[in-house]
Amino acid sequence: MSVFTRVARGRLAAWLTVAAVIVLGGAVFGLPRPDNPAPVSTTGLSAQWQSTQVERLQEQLPSRDVQPAIVVLSRADGGRLTDADRAALTGGQVDLGRFAVGGRTLPAQTSPDGTVALVAVPLSTAGGQEKVAETVAQLRDALGALPDPLTVQVTGGPAFTADLTKVFEGADVTLLAVTAAVVALLLLITYRSPFLWIVPLVVVAATEQLTLRAVDTIVPAVGINLQEGAVTGIASVLVFGAATDYALLLIARYREELRREEDRFAAMRHALRRTAEPILASGGTVVLGVLTLLLSEQETNRALAVACATGVVFAMLSALFVLPAALVLFGRGLFWPFVPRVGSPAREGKLWGRLGAAVERRPAPVAVLATLLLAGLALGGLGIRTGLSETEQFRVKPEAVAGAETLARAFPAGTTQPVAVLTNPAAAEAVTRAAAAVDGVASARPGTAGDAVAQVDVVLEAEPGTAASDRAIEALRDAVAAVPDSAPPAVEGVDAARGALVGGSVAATLDTEEANNRDLRLILPIILALVGAVLVLLLRGLVAPLLLVATVIASFFASLGAAWLLFDHVLGFPALDSGVLLLAFVFLVALGVDYNIFLVTRAREDARTAGTRDGMLSALRVTGGVITSAGILLAAVFAVLGVLPLITLTQIGIIVCIGVLLDTLLVRTVLVPALAFVLGDRFWWPGRPPRAEAPAADTGPADTAEPAVLSH
Repeated sequence: MSVFTRVARGRLAAWLTVAAVIVLGGAVFGLPRPDNPAPVSTTGLSAQWQSTQVERLQEQLPSRDVQPAIVVLSRADGGRLTDADRAALTGGQVDLGRFAVGGRTLPAQTSPDGTVALVAVPLSTAGGQEKVAETVAQLRDALGALPDPLTVQVTGGPAFTADLTKVFEGADVTLLAVTAAVVALLLLITYRSPFLWIVPLVVVAATEQLTLRAVDTIVPAVGINLQEGAVTGIASVLVFGAATDYALLLIARYREELRREEDRFAAMRHALRRTAEPILASGGTVVLGVLTLLLSEQETNRALAVACATGVVFAMLSALFVLPAALVLFGRGLFWPFVPRVGSPAREGKLWGRLGAAVERRPAPVAVLATLLLAGLALGGLGIRTGLSETEQFRVKPEAVAGAETLARAFPAGTTQPVAVLTNPAAAEAVTRAAAAVDGVASARPGTAGDAVAQVDVVLEAEPGTAASDRAIEALRDAVAAVPDSAPPAVEGVDAARGALVGGSVAATLDTEEANNRDLRLILPIILALVGAVLVLLLRGLVAPLLLVATVIASFFASLGAAWLLFDHVLGFPALDSGVLLLAFVFLVALGVDYNIFLVTRAREDARTAGTRDGMLSALRVTGGVITSAGILLAAVFAVLGVLPLITLTQIGIIVCIGVLLDTLLVRTVLVPALAFVLGDRFWWPGRPPRAEAPAADTGPADTAEPAVLSH
C-alpha cells in the first residue's frame, strides 16, 4: 500500500470519526428530558431518619405547604425601638398581608430589651424553590420602603432557601468561564504553541457540555432527584480536569511517536496503543470510585455519583476517539513552532532525570523524609472541627444570615427555625409539657393540628446547627418519645412505635451529620478495595498496588491537615462541613491514584528493556513533565470551585487541590520512585518482574511536552 493511500485512508477514518461524534453529540442533545423526580426529602435523607418521617407526617397538616418568613426590625444604632418604629412595620406602611397565606400575619413580637421586633409572615412553599425565592425577593423589595434609621431583614427558612438559590444564579456560566480560562492558560504554558492548545480545549469543552446535557436525562431517568448547582458544578470541574489530563497524556505520547514515525496516522496508532491502558485504568478507577457514592444516605451524593461517572466515561471516550481524530487532521504543523520531525532530538526531562538520579542514590532516607513530611502535614488536622450551622454555610453573608444574627442578639437563637414535634392530637398537651421541660428548650407551644396529627412548635436556646443545638435535639427526642401514647399515626415510612417524632430543619441538620458519618464508615473501605483491585489487575502484583493505595491515603490525610490549617488560621472558617470529608476522600483517592497509574505503567513498560530501577528512572524522566502539568492543571481546576460563595464547595476544592499537588509533586515524584528503588524487582511481587529485552522498534527517548517553567 502506498504512502498516499495510507494517508488518504487515515484522513478518511479521522473525518468519519469526527462526523460520527457530531451525530452522537446531536443525539445526546436531542435526548428527552424526563420529569425530575420529587426529592425523597428536603435534606435528601431516606425515611429511616426521623426528620424525614416528620416531613411525611406534616403532609397531613392543614399548613403542609406553609413556612414562615421572619421579618426582623431593628435600629441602625442598636437602640430601643419606638412606637413609631414598630408602627412603620405593622401600621400599614408595608402590607405584609398580601404576601401571607390567608392574607394575615402573626402578631408582632418585641424582644425583652426592646431593641428588636419580629413579624412571622407565613409563605406558601407549594411552587418550589424558585417560587419561594421570587416571593422573598418581592417581600424584601416592599420592605425597602421603610425609613433609613430602621434596619429590616428577612430571615427564616424561606429566606435561607432564597439566598441559597441566589448563590447559584449564573454559577454555571461563571464556573465554565473561569475553568475554561484556567485550562487555556495552562495548556498554552504547557505547549508554548499558539495553536496546539486550542484543539484539546475545544474537545474538552464540548465533552463537558455533552456531559451536562446527558446528566439532565440520565440522573432523573434512574429515579434520582437532580439538584443543579452543586452537582453540576462538581461534575463540570471533574470533566474538565480528567479530560484535560487524558489529553495531556495522549498528546505527549503522540509527539514522542512523531519523532520516530513519518506517517502521523501510524504515530497516532502507536500512541493510542501505549496510552489506552493507563487512560482506561485511570478512568475506570475514577468511575468505580465515584459510583461508591450510590451507597450514600444523601440523595445529592447519589446524583453526584451518576453525574461524575457519566462525565468520566465521556472524558475517556473523547481522549481515545475524538481528540486523536482532531489531532491527525491538523497534522504536524499544529505543534508550531516546536514541530516534531523524524529523527530530531527529543527534549528529555532533565529536571526529572536529575531528581530521579538523586532519589536513586539514597532511596531509603528519601522515602522516610517524604513520609515524615506527609505525616507532619496530617498533624495539622488534629484539632479539626466539623459541622457548620446554617448561618455559617456562606462565604459572603446574605441577608438571611444577617437577620438571624440580629434576632439571636435579642431572642433565643432558635427563633428563626422552630423545631417541629409531631404527635397525635390527644397527646399534644403532654408532649408540649415534656418538651418545655427539656434543658436547652426556650419555649414549646401547640402548633397546627389535623384530624390525626398534631404539631408542637419548639424554640431552642442555641443557634441551629451548633453542638448545643444538637444536644438539645437529642434530649428532646428522648423526652417526647417517652410520653405514653404519643406516637403519631402510622403512614408509609414512619415508625409509629417510636413515640412522638422530632423534625424540622434543625433536627435534619443533626440527622445529616450522622448520615455523613455512616457514609464514611461504609464507603471508605469499599473505595479503597475497588481501587486496590484495579491496581492489582493492572500491575499483576500485590506489593505495588498496596504501596500505591497507602501513599494515596497518606496524601489525603496530609492534604486534610494542610487544608485545615488554611481554613482555621487564614480563611477563618468556623468548621469543616460534615459532608466534605466523604467527597474529598472519594475524589482524592480516585484522582490521586491516576498519576501513580501513569508513572507505574510506564515504568513497567520501560522495565522490559532496562530492568526495574532503570525503568523507573526512565518513566520518571519521560512522564515527569506531562504528569506534573496534568496535576497542576487538575488542582487549579478544582480550586475554581472557590469562585462560588458556598463554604462547602470552597472546602472541597481546596482539599482536592492540595491533595492533587501533593500526589503530583511529592508522592509520584519522590515517594513512589524511592519505594521502587528500595524494593527493586520485589516491587512487582508476586508477579514476575519485567524481563529486560532488546529495545522494541517503537521505543526511544520521549518528548515530555513539559511546561516552559518546568523544562531545564
